[in-house]
Amino acid sequence: MITLTINGLEVEVEKGTTILEAAKSLGFPIPTLCYMEGLSPYGACRLCVVEIGEEPRSRLVTSCTYLCEEGLKVRTASQRVVKSRKMILELLLATSPQSKVIQDLASAHEIRQQRFKQEYEDCILCGLCVRMCDEQMGAKAIGFRGRGQNRTIGTPFDVKSEACRLCGGCMYVCPACQLRCTYNEPEKAICGACANLSPPCLEKDEYDDMMCYMDPCVACEIKKD
Repeated sequence: MITLTINGLEVEVEKGTTILEAAKSLGFPIPTLCYMEGLSPYGACRLCVVEIGEEPRSRLVTSCTYLCEEGLKVRTASQRVVKSRKMILELLLATSPQSKVIQDLASAHEIRQQRFKQEYEDCILCGLCVRMCDEQMGAKAIGFRGRGQNRTIGTPFDVKSEACRLCGGCMYVCPACQLRCTYNEPEKAICGACANLSPPCLEKDEYDDMMCYMDPCVACEIKKD
């Protein structure tokens, strides 16, 4: 067992436990966006940052990927942590202002306005869709490509992937997808026959190549009749 201190409270956890898991066991809320149980932690969104160590040598780390250490001192809501989270949420709002998930997180952190120009790029590169396709579906139909400003998500060589299982999992876990956030029943909102319903997190020319189509929507069933 490993003993550490979180917000002044001492806790014992098993070796291999992340700070996020330890904090949750004590009831300390830590916001997450790219983290999902059942998928490997990625630490892309940086929302789950916490402060570890003693000042002036303390530092911020992603709690979903950082493993607990003996004697570690953690602060989950210090001034430095809160400031960092608010900055990240402002940037996320500028990238994907239509996301209900991001809007709710911003509201919970009392962000009423953001200082950055809205780009409407939608995809926040959280990697949830990639990990879902790989780790849960076992398809590996999509993945990251490019670097820096040119980093995107898509199929290899921009061609339709035969590995796609047409499960719709990538769309369902996407926090930037407006359809997933708008409809309570995504399977009735997404349809391969409805080009106008393509998720805003994907560019139109890539939609037909990589999107996992769901069953025909109600509107299309009516058209068939």
